[in-house]
Amino acid sequence: MEATTGVIWLIVTPFATAFIVYLIGRILARRSGAKLANRISAWLAALGLLISAYPLYLEDQIVLSNKVVLFKQGGIIFYLDGISVLLAVVVLLLGLLVVIFSARYMSSEVGAEKYYALLLAMIGGILGLGCSADLFTLWVWFEVMAITSYMLVAFYRNQPASLEAGFKYLVQSAAGSVFVLIGIFIVFAWNGTLDMMRIRYFLQPPLPPILLVAGGCFLIGFGVKAALVPLHTWLPDAHSQAPSGISAMLSGIVIEAGLIALLRVTSIMGAASELWGNLMLGVGALNMLLGNLMALRQTQVKRLLAYSSIGHMGYMMFGLGVIYRFGILNGAGGAFFHLFNHAMMKGLAFLAAGVLLYVLYIAKGDHGTLTLDDLNGASKRYPLTVFTLSVALLGLGGLPPLAGFMSKWQIFVAGFQTQDTVAMLLVVFAALNSVLSLGYYAPLVNRMYRLQPSVAVENGAAVPKTMVVPLVVLTLLIVVLGFYPSLLNWLTEPAAGILFLFIRG
Repeated sequence: MEATTGVIWLIVTPFATAFIVYLIGRILARRSGAKLANRISAWLAALGLLISAYPLYLEDQIVLSNKVVLFKQGGIIFYLDGISVLLAVVVLLLGLLVVIFSARYMSSEVGAEKYYALLLAMIGGILGLGCSADLFTLWVWFEVMAITSYMLVAFYRNQPASLEAGFKYLVQSAAGSVFVLIGIFIVFAWNGTLDMMRIRYFLQPPLPPILLVAGGCFLIGFGVKAALVPLHTWLPDAHSQAPSGISAMLSGIVIEAGLIALLRVTSIMGAASELWGNLMLGVGALNMLLGNLMALRQTQVKRLLAYSSIGHMGYMMFGLGVIYRFGILNGAGGAFFHLFNHAMMKGLAFLAAGVLLYVLYIAKGDHGTLTLDDLNGASKRYPLTVFTLSVALLGLGGLPPLAGFMSKWQIFVAGFQTQDTVAMLLVVFAALNSVLSLGYYAPLVNRMYRLQPSVAVENGAAVPKTMVVPLVVLTLLIVVLGFYPSLLNWLTEPAAGILFLFIRG
């Protein structure tokens, strides 16, 4: 390990920026009006995220040399390892693009400085979660992420559907948090410490039954946030009612942060790795099937995308189940590769859908719901936006040579490497589910290109140029990683290695 203060600067910077953004935004809103305040708040938020990336860059050089970066002050401990770096890169990259997208999307909203401040605080909470070294700190950052995301889901507080979605999200997440606290209490009562490295060092097989109970509490608590079936019911409402930028963060980052939290607590109980592996394989299969079947029924674009996220969590769980159950390192590599790809593809899908929602409804002062029928013939008027959305959808469907295909393929290969009959049958099941997902992705692409333009499209506004920038960046990333997946090895291999070390070390 190597001690440094870079980790704490990585976490503190978004929170400091959030305070500055809110303060300056409020002052400008009172003196100069909402539009100037919203614009300045957006660019201050983007600057804060860029500044946060600098300590990450410096510390990443240490992590890549197979070391763990440590910060310790009294009883407060943070560390940065391969998993922390992966999560930090994903949240800062997508967060920055969401801020750029939101500069125009939120330009006419009252109180947009609160939106940016909460978004920054949520990002800071996710960074803290990824770097937590003890269970209680992990829970605290998990709650910071949860509380800020509640308020962002219910940002349109004058709309009953938005408030209902926020309340449902709050109730279910709060229940999950109680289970996490119970698990933490059990572990502390048994071991007298919450330091995750110490717990892992002292735990040897067989795992005491009381810790299996704690593990079950963690699975339920963090499983709510990770949208694991049957704990997923908050997700479609929350993702569909939140501002489009927040939908991208919820689907691309927040549920994946819940998965990372779950990995942290289950990996320290590596003595029961086969049990966790079996659970992950089973839950992964349920997620794939239910997510795809529910997505097939949707008529609203954002709800369709939300349900598809449940299915994609299944692929990640399957890859992680392979390393937990069989010790196949490639399973974790594929899962982390898919975590990155899913964040980018689903982020692109929600942002592209957000652009269409903006030009068809929001630009006219209407926070309407974007339906599949609204997108009929959209390519004839919005060719670039529709093209980027199509890339995202086909990538999510696993169509080669896009990034989504490559990460799914790595997971499938890991499943066959086990030489286990059940695991190989699950690979076939996962592949069939990938084909099934094209049953709702492909018709959506088809209607945007082949049908006559809807009334909403014919009367739509022009696409703001600043909103197109994140779409182009994400599209290029998805295509390039599809052709050259090894470009991300520097990020996924250290993450897979540290998880393997915790489970099998």
